[in-house]
Amino acid sequence: MVRATNGPAHRQRHNRVLKRAKGFRQGRRNLFRVANESVIRADAFAFFGRQQKKRMFRSLWITRLTAAVRLLGMRYSAFIHGVQKAGIRLNRKELSELAIHDPKVFEQICQQAQKALS
Repeated sequence: MVRATNGPAHRQRHNRVLKRAKGFRQGRRNLFRVANESVIRADAFAFFGRQQKKRMFRSLWITRLTAAVRLLGMRYSAFIHGVQKAGIRLNRKELSELAIHDPKVFEQICQQAQKALS
């Protein structure tokens, strides 16, 4: 009796990996074993990169807020504490956008934060 190998599924699995390795260099795109390792590694880096992107943006917003608040004579940490005490429910992204695009409204928020602290 002839041994049945799961040929079509095997080929599909290989093709799926090789398709994802398209654009890689040398054996990484042609040889299944090397391509598979490369694809797994690329996925790991992609996940890590998505997490890193979130951290980088938060740090950018904080830097922007620090610069904007210093112009108004406050410290960043005091500003954030004041905003929370005042019950203003805006996150750092929204606050930094306000600081850039609508400085008058941001100044009012800053005054409310100062009032809440004293």
